Amino acid sequence: MTRETHLSLAVAVLLGLGLAQADVVPKISEERVVFQLTYGDIEFAFFPEVAPKTSAHIFELVTLGLYTTNHIFRVDKGFVAQTADVVSGRTLPLNDQQKEHAGKNVPLEVMKGVNHHEGSVSMARGGDPNSGASSFFVTYGDAPHLDQQYGIFGKVLKGMDILHKLEGLPTKREGIFVMPLERITIVNSYWYRAHGPLHVTFEGSTGGSGDCASELEELKMRFDSQAEELQRVRKKCLPA
Repeated sequence: MTRETHLSLAVAVLLGLGLAQADVVPKISEERVVFQLTYGDIEFAFFPEVAPKTSAHIFELVTLGLYTTNHIFRVDKGFVAQTADVVSGRTLPLNDQQKEHAGKNVPLEVMKGVNHHEGSVSMARGGDPNSGASSFFVTYGDAPHLDQQYGIFGKVLKGMDILHKLEGLPTKREGIFVMPLERITIVNSYWYRAHGPLHVTFEGSTGGSGDCASELEELKMRFDSQAEELQRVRKKCLPA
């Protein structure tokens, strides 16, 4: 075998490795979730083709208003920002419907080539890979040690600058967790649907044609999901 042949084979192997390790770019859902913090808004979309069960589960929790009054309990600079579990992290009590869904678990869902980078939205879990419930995290940068171990189900589209602001807050360490000294409350949360040819919807979703009736129905769904939470706040904070 000639030297040139050896070089050609080496190049081919390197190119093959590069292709094998290249990131997959998943399609994003039309459904968008917005968390409103006192520091600003964070918006993310789902990867339903990568993590269909996790995406549908978190979306359901959002539509039920479960993340409103929850908080970001972990801010580990350069690593992750993580929401608390909704069962223990909210300041508002859970109603019966919320209780029914809050404790559900989802299986680990991973796809080769879908890796943790800045803005990846990924499911937190315990020692059991299938123990993900409602806590999830956003990575501040590349985290290859999490790849294939934690299920990425979405991507931050807007608000990474807000999350980076949180890195400057004073923190304390409790075990493996680096936690901000102040409570970073999710003051409000809602979802909306963005229309476009590059987006995919959840199975069973009707999508939208952009007509007024569809838009009004989507707005109604959005506000209905928060109606009970708003009523609780009114009863608590406003005089009878």
